[in-house]
Amino acid sequence: MSKVKKGVYDLLRGSFLTDESAFKNWRIIIFVVGLLLIMITSGHKADKKVIQISKLNNKKRALRAEYVDTGTILMRMKMESSVREKAKKRGLKSLLSPPKKIKVTIKD
Repeated sequence: MSKVKKGVYDLLRGSFLTDESAFKNWRIIIFVVGLLLIMITSGHKADKKVIQISKLNNKKRALRAEYVDTGTILMRMKMESSVREKAKKRGLKSLLSPPKKIKVTIKD
């Protein structure tokens, strides 16, 4: 057998894991597998964070829309015309004469 064929055959058989120098190979393989596991774990955690951020952004948009709607409703309720209508429903009338200012003076 030629050296190339023998090298490929030894690689396919896995003899590099059972030789005398296999201890070095096993250390490197275990180190690489550990790094791969760490990389996979950090990738999954990053994906979870992205999904959580997306959910929170959607919730923020919904709350902002609700805030704007509530603010619009409040502005309409505070308008003078709507206050007058509600006052008429309760039997209250507008003043015919303007209100008078009461001034309090304190003498020493």
